[in-house]
Amino acid sequence: MPKLVKLYIQSVAIGFALSAGFVALLLMSNVASVGGLIIGAGAMGAVAVAMLVVFFGILFSGVQFAIRIMMMAEDQGGPRGGLRQQLVPIRVHAESRKRQTRR
Repeated sequence: MPKLVKLYIQSVAIGFALSAGFVALLLMSNVASVGGLIIGAGAMGAVAVAMLVVFFGILFSGVQFAIRIMMMAEDQGGPRGGLRQQLVPIRVHAESRKRQTRR
């Protein structure tokens, strides 16, 4: 299996594990009465929990994969900017075509 596919699968697994933990903490701490609302929903509460886990899992796995990809970048040894040229101001004469009226 290619390394990138393996990295993606690992990131998805970590993201969904974080998602399950986050939803568990969300329900236990009852933020904005979400826990009580889901528990009181009966059978539809399980659907709501599954949806929360799936949607947060998609979000967290995408973030996890992006972080792992960005950490793979090689250090280039600091900034290697442009030529560091000095800017010289140039005076430009401009006249208005419209006459200004005094108030």
